[in-house]
Amino acid sequence: MRRLKLVGQGVAIGLVASLLGLLAWKVTHDDAENPAAAFQRGERPVAYDFNLARMNADGKLRLSSLRGNIVVVNFWAAWCDPCRKEMPRLEEAWRRYRNQGVVFVGVNTTDFSGDAQRFLRRYRVSFPVVRDGNGRVLARYGGLPIPWTYFVGRDGRVVGFIRGEVTQSALEDGLEQALAA
Repeated sequence: MRRLKLVGQGVAIGLVASLLGLLAWKVTHDDAENPAAAFQRGERPVAYDFNLARMNADGKLRLSSLRGNIVVVNFWAAWCDPCRKEMPRLEEAWRRYRNQGVVFVGVNTTDFSGDAQRFLRRYRVSFPVVRDGNGRVLARYGGLPIPWTYFVGRDGRVVGFIRGEVTQSALEDGLEQALAA
């Protein structure tokens, strides 16, 4: 019995060590692949395409179908405090800029769908919102922590981003940069 207990402890320690190694590898290698890292290196990467189910309309939305417009892609979750703080700013900017060829797309990620639906009602979100429940799309765009906001030019290339809560001035700056690109 004692031998079995020691084997179990050894397996548990090995598993924890493996997970820590995987985490360390992901942290050191993942950032080089996301559009924000490429943008910071002076590149203008094409925004990763996605085709996700809509949360506040029927059907799916494919990011590439919005080419020709400026697109603001915001990754959020109902459990995210900065996301709650920034959503009224995003909604207000959407209402102000939508007649200028600017489309906002909310990407709900790593969240329970019921919580997300209550969030959308509470903040009266009227721009298109899609669901990335498992976080696969978020992982391509930089992963946790959220929020992330990307500004995508008419040509489908990333022209700016904000990591963390969107302030009014940063949102205005990003939109102006995107409109000028």
